[in-house]
Amino acid sequence: MQAFAAINRDGSRFEMDATRVDALRGALRGTLITASDPGYHEARAVWNGMIDRRPALIARCIGTADIVACVNFARETGIALSIKGGGHNISGLAVTDGGLMIDCSLMRGCLVDTRARVAHAQPGATLGDIDRETQLHGLAAVLGFVSLTGATGLTLGGGFGYLSRRYGWTTDNVRSMTMVTSEGKVVQASPTENADLFWGLRGGGGNFGVVTSIEHQLYPVGPEIYGGGIAWTMDSAPEVLALYRKLADEAPLELSVVCVLRIAPPAPWIQKEAHGKPIVALFICHSGRIQDAEKLLAPVKAFGKPVGDVIQRRPYLSQQSLLDTANPNGRRYYWKSEYLPGIGGDTLDAAMQYSKGLPSPFAAVILFPLGGAIGQHANSHSAVGNRNANYVFSITSSWEKPEDDAANITWARDAWNDMKKFSTGGTYINFLSEDDIGERIQAAYGVNYERLARVKASWDPHNMFRANKNIAPSK
Repeated sequence: MQAFAAINRDGSRFEMDATRVDALRGALRGTLITASDPGYHEARAVWNGMIDRRPALIARCIGTADIVACVNFARETGIALSIKGGGHNISGLAVTDGGLMIDCSLMRGCLVDTRARVAHAQPGATLGDIDRETQLHGLAAVLGFVSLTGATGLTLGGGFGYLSRRYGWTTDNVRSMTMVTSEGKVVQASPTENADLFWGLRGGGGNFGVVTSIEHQLYPVGPEIYGGGIAWTMDSAPEVLALYRKLADEAPLELSVVCVLRIAPPAPWIQKEAHGKPIVALFICHSGRIQDAEKLLAPVKAFGKPVGDVIQRRPYLSQQSLLDTANPNGRRYYWKSEYLPGIGGDTLDAAMQYSKGLPSPFAAVILFPLGGAIGQHANSHSAVGNRNANYVFSITSSWEKPEDDAANITWARDAWNDMKKFSTGGTYINFLSEDDIGERIQAAYGVNYERLARVKASWDPHNMFRANKNIAPSK
């Protein structure tokens, strides 16, 4: 009988009898895919085109019972295990060579309880899935910037977006989670039930099990907000960055402004004369009263000579997908980032310097605003920590051809090595690339790392869930 070549959790190779694989297939309501099946290559592909791993098995789950069956199979056989939600993570850790990939991307449901103002989201739901359902009721969860991002991965790593200055990390706004443990048990985690697990899940990534549902707190935002993008040529960068610093430092909690230095794409909202040339752009979202936003942002719209301006009243859904075209599926990505306590003139000078050597028309230097409500809790409030961060300084290399890998990775690493002098010492776990391990993971959690290792020991003592930014269980 045919045997399947597979890889154990310890990295060793072994042959798995086909009868065991057939038994797993029979236990699923979803589909089990092997390398010889149609759709295998599409199923193993993730957002970052640099990721080219080949699982032995891909289980396309359609319910929690399927996930339980997969976890039990992995525990009993020893096969390496990975978990895919939206598949949008920069590291591509949803895919493991020779292992079993639990693919939750078909489980995209989102149920909105308007009375309690919560949304119950399945593990494969994207930000866009949740936004579409919640905006029907003029409500929003605290999510990220790109609608194709998987909401579960975003949340487990902390999560931030346009609403974070107002309401905190994404994970600060989670009321409960449901998880399948390494023993195949379905458990609830909340402030009153398995509180240690709830603490760890809010920032600790997929280290503890397979999260199958998240209950997000919702807030009255939209369906219309005031926001969009505005851009100037790069020769205006010193003045625009000074404007950005003042605007960001003085912003009310309802206002978030992202600053991007890049090559202008052929976007219809940017003047054709600027296409292919360096620009500095601000992406703005004001989630409060539109009249207040219009007054506050009038000086920005009147500043200098913009080569594009689409700051206006717009649907919140439009705002949430504004950056989608800059982050398409299948492109090659490599990022480096650090948390900043603030932005001074030297930081902004460095951003301009890094942008002079952009290796690709898709690469960018980005400043994301934090602060506000994020700092209203102690670092010990949840695993994500980093409450002293007021910005994320991100070097985002993006390109299309494998032969350009070295140039793009070198640019990102060189800029990052210089940029570290501005850091708080912390870094955002969701922005860590595949080669960011060991000290980088510990830096992401800081003083919370040791407690995370203890929670890991309680819930996954044998480190079955290790295809992630792994936290080894304490001994």
